[in-house]
Amino acid sequence: MADTSARTLRLLSLLQTHRYWPGTELSERLGVSARTLRRDIDRLRELGYPVEARPGVDGGYQLAAGAALPPLVLDDDEAVAITVCLQAGSQGAGDGLAEPSIRALAKLVTVLPTRLRRRVDALRAMTVSTGWNAVPLSDVDPAVLTDLAMTCRGEERLTFTYTAADGRTSPREVEPHRLVSQGRRWYLVAYDLTRHDWRTFRVDRLTDSHTTGIRFRPRELPSPDAATFVRDGIGSRRTGYTVTADIEAPADDVQSRIGRWCSVTALTPGRTRIETTVDNLDWPLLLLGKVEADFTVLGPAELAARIAECGARFSRSTCPGGILAGPGNVGDV
Repeated sequence: MADTSARTLRLLSLLQTHRYWPGTELSERLGVSARTLRRDIDRLRELGYPVEARPGVDGGYQLAAGAALPPLVLDDDEAVAITVCLQAGSQGAGDGLAEPSIRALAKLVTVLPTRLRRRVDALRAMTVSTGWNAVPLSDVDPAVLTDLAMTCRGEERLTFTYTAADGRTSPREVEPHRLVSQGRRWYLVAYDLTRHDWRTFRVDRLTDSHTTGIRFRPRELPSPDAATFVRDGIGSRRTGYTVTADIEAPADDVQSRIGRWCSVTALTPGRTRIETTVDNLDWPLLLLGKVEADFTVLGPAELAARIAECGARFSRSTCPGGILAGPGNVGDV
């Protein structure tokens, strides 16, 4: 029975990785006869998985969409990747997403194998998030993130090769402190033992990382937290775009909504200025939309043009046929 159950799980895993499997190929992969394969398919159907069959000599099977979500079989990297995304959602990825993300994260962590749970727990404990991450995991290997998190928690020195913005590479030995997910990037905050100072490293530019086995006593970070250290460092380099906007709302309201992602300055009791540095203009579009108040973009010009373009597109989408495009037509709707 144990062999049958293991084979059924293996079959389910295969069906979830390809849209369509020829029956002969599935039989070869599982090392069973066509008759045994059919029995295993029937067993999956009894468990609620909608497996469709195509008859004939070239027939095969595929997993179709069902009325309810059945259990999924995930490999290690997939489980970690989903955990990273759920963690981002649980920390304010958007209105209405935090609570279901927390519930899903709790369910996933409960069933993770011990070896993965330790790595995921380290990632959760050693990551400082600024919310609304939309972090592209295609640029960062989930295994690299968990490895870095383990060295942060274990307080072990780390060596790696780092590629700077100008393309130059250099070997580094650091004392890792925290991971930070900000905007659309992952960063490692660490004390650089060669340069004898704190540094921020983009994780997607970090390769050949290895722990040295040497433990260290944590140093005091010269900033309130790792996220602030990363944000200040990005701002001081003046790369990408420096976004400045005046918002028609009290500074306290702006601070509570988006203050963790930008600097906030009160101009008058009802007017506030924000400033942040980004390498992509998609992020400030979301930021300004989240504040839910009128605003004026002071710079850069590219952002003002992007907002005007998006605004025109959204306006067109609310009135099929362009009924609202001209003045005086509102009453015709």
